[in-house]
Amino acid sequence: MSLKRGGNVVLKDVTARINEGEVVAILGPNGSGKSTLLKAMIGVLPLSGGSAQILGRPSTTRGVHDAIGYVPQMAAFSGNIAASAYETTASGLLTSTRLFTRAPKTKVQRALEFVGLGALSSRAVTEMSGGQRQRVMIARALVREPRILVLDEPFTGVDAATQENISQLIGKLHERGTTVVVVLHDLDPLRDLITRAIVMEEGRIVHDGPLPHDDLHADASESEDGKHHVNETIDQCLGNEIHP
Repeated sequence: MSLKRGGNVVLKDVTARINEGEVVAILGPNGSGKSTLLKAMIGVLPLSGGSAQILGRPSTTRGVHDAIGYVPQMAAFSGNIAASAYETTASGLLTSTRLFTRAPKTKVQRALEFVGLGALSSRAVTEMSGGQRQRVMIARALVREPRILVLDEPFTGVDAATQENISQLIGKLHERGTTVVVVLHDLDPLRDLITRAIVMEEGRIVHDGPLPHDDLHADASESEDGKHHVNETIDQCLGNEIHP
């Protein structure tokens, strides 16, 4: 896959295959193309070269996105829309052929209960905390019961309790066989769940393989706050890379 934006090449001949049931972390420095790769994989951004397939079908195929739940960065969510948690979650069922009023109530409520917000379904999202808003967006992504969940920096701007809650949700989905692809800046919440890391640098994949879990748990890889930061892990991944 290749992708240009504003005349600049932001993805350069990228090839990646995500296997069903994996929990894949996309890592890299700011501006390396992490979020762009994620969006290109699921057809949110049009490619300038190559192609993307979802479950064996081109990402441009009608209806293929029903298999994907997408949680964008929090900055992409408008806090000015006075919709309830229920209405926001139900909007995840909207398609060109399905009316909002036909949204199955059981699916919507089940998604909210899964993220721990069943009792707050009528509350306006604008009145919720950042962590609660993020969980509403996850419920919205899960309301179709997708086979693939993709999340773009889900831990940014939320407190430690919400990070733990989201990690537990992803763990439950992984146990069910849901494929998870997530862009991360902080590995700590998910480090024990990640089965594979894709490291981006200047629009290219420079590492595609397992995380160095032994190193991640070593004292030498921890900063003063006890967290395993992405830059350190990227260095470890590249140090373990056997290909030139």
